[in-house]
Amino acid sequence: MITSTLKNTSLRTGRSFDLGKMNLRQLWIAYLTYPTILLYFALALCSFGIMVHTFVSWLPVAISVSSVVLVYPLVWYAIHRFILHGRFLYRLKWTSALWKRIHFDHHQDPHLLDVLFGSPLNTIPTIAIVTIPIGFAIGQIAGAAAAFGAGLTITCIYEFFHCIQHLNYKPRMSWIQRMKQRHVLHHFHNENGNYGITSFIADRLFRSYYVDAKSCRRSPSVFNLGYDQAEAQRYPWVMDLTGSPPRDRPDGANPNRNAA
Repeated sequence: MITSTLKNTSLRTGRSFDLGKMNLRQLWIAYLTYPTILLYFALALCSFGIMVHTFVSWLPVAISVSSVVLVYPLVWYAIHRFILHGRFLYRLKWTSALWKRIHFDHHQDPHLLDVLFGSPLNTIPTIAIVTIPIGFAIGQIAGAAAAFGAGLTITCIYEFFHCIQHLNYKPRMSWIQRMKQRHVLHHFHNENGNYGITSFIADRLFRSYYVDAKSCRRSPSVFNLGYDQAEAQRYPWVMDLTGSPPRDRPDGANPNRNAA
């Protein structure tokens, strides 16, 4: 089963997997063998190993981990809303390739696994910057290691549920169904809301949460994130990298392939 999934040409698009054609078992195989996820697992284990080796008391370690659990959704919300959906990265030539890789490609075709997962060159430094100072301030080296390990673990959880949200699969549990429906709306109806992945508490706090397509108008930039043909003429660097002008509705962006 593992070999057939990894070599199945109907599931793979180049070096990526097409989540719109996969079932849950196939996702588990792809997820647990994906190099980025394996790297996160390895770094998390190393971090927890350092924590065990250096800790003096479990209390600061527990507080460090709890703090990361509380802060992480807010940080992800801010990054997703104000950086990934901001328009300044594609307007600068030296950051245009970064923006294309970390979010534009994902919205152009939400089903491709390799662009759904962030590049470790971007994600790991971000996780470290967010978590290590918190942990170190609370529990020195052990706290920093615990916080970094917690951040990596949460990222793995986020990434798995993010895959579920784009998978050709209807979850059995109602809370996962609701989570998936909100994220599908973000990708196929209006990208200016529902920025959360597993939690939408921050969306509720900052008034960017909506429950269905009737709650707000359909966004004309839901697939191109504002990088339309007019913007591409002014800031051509992303268009040059893709080799074609941005499309308002890419071929791969079909909500029926993964509707909950």
